[in-house]
Formats: sequence, structure tokens, C-alpha cells
Amino acid sequence: MDVLSTLGGLGIIPVVKIEDSNFAGRLGEALINGGLPCAEITFRTRNAEESIQRLIAAQPEMLVGAGTVLSMDQAKQAISAGARFIVSPGLNIQVVDWCLEQGVTVIPGIATPSEAMLAMRRGLNVLKFFPAEALGGINYLNAISPALPGARYLPTGGISAENMITWLKLPYIHAVAGSWMATPKLLAESRFEEITRLASQAVENVRTARQKTEEK
Repeated sequence: MDVLSTLGGLGIIPVVKIEDSNFAGRLGEALINGGLPCAEITFRTRNAEESIQRLIAAQPEMLVGAGTVLSMDQAKQAISAGARFIVSPGLNIQVVDWCLEQGVTVIPGIATPSEAMLAMRRGLNVLKFFPAEALGGINYLNAISPALPGARYLPTGGISAENMITWLKLPYIHAVAGSWMATPKLLAESRFEEITRLASQAVENVRTARQKTEEK
């Protein structure tokens, strides 16, 4: 399976900000134990590149990507570290074009139909919808999605264990992403069993959402 298919199959992507790269290996183990062999490591800390390297070295079976990628330099650092996909909070055409040239999966952020159309012109049909809840949530996406046939979304920002099922039941949602499963606080306190529990709960929520969708 390719990267996008794998992400779609998982249905949920943990977005993780790692302050201390020493936690990377145990983070991966905790997520895998919860049935979630995937992580998006954000470039919000100076240790992002090293954290990606350590995570992949410790858990090579994980699908690891880089998030909050704002520039080509960060994209290059992430791919050099072993990241298999790039996620941006907005539509940076330079980053998108570089990733496409390199054959790297890229999921740019969009907030408007115009941004979605620009991304789709480049053949990108899975788009990050950010910040999802602040932009108007499901009502907003319901309003624009009929005008953008073929587009699928990765809502991020305000997604939680409490509302993820509602999001996932929408036909145009590829997967959801959120940071509640592995917060900086949980990592700093080495609460890896809690990370496993939250990941397991999220996986079960995906199963519940998709089962309900299939029953309709």
C-alpha cells in the first residue's frame, strides 16, 4: 500500500511535538502497542529531525511523517531523516512542487476552495483541512465539498477522541489527525501506558465510525 492508502486505512494520525528526542523510541513502541503504527512529528522543536531519525531507527515498521513543515529546507531535513510524508499547515507551492519532484507524499493545508483548487491542479486530492474546528468545522466542509468533487480531507485542529467519530463518518474524510494521544506533557512524564491507551481508544473509534458508515 502507498502512504496515502495506509493513512486512509488507519483513519487516525497522531500529531506529536517532541521536545526530547530520547523519548522517540518509546513513543513509537507505545503507539504500536495501541495498534497505531504511525506518527506525524512536527517541526515545532529543534529536535524534530533527530526525533524522526530515532523513531524510525527504533521502530522501522512505523509510518513516520513530518508535520508543520513551513519551508523547503525543513522538507529536505525531514526526508533526509527518513520521513515518508510531509504535512504543512498551509499551501506552500514551493514545498508542494519540491515534494512532487522528489516523489514524496505531501499533504498541504487548505482553508478555502481557492487553496484546494490550487492543490488539486497539481494532482493532490488528499488535503489537510486546518484549523478544522476554528474554520467552521463540519458545517463549513459540508458547504464547500460539493463544489470540489474528488477532494478528500484530513481535518486537524480541534479534533479529539470525543468528536473524531462524527468527522470520520463523513464520506469525504480520508482520515483525521490530532495531538491528544501523545501530548508533550505525557511524553515529559513518561506516561507511555497512557499513550498506548489513548491510541487504542482512537483505533477503536475509527472502527466504530466506519462500521456505522457501512451499516447505512
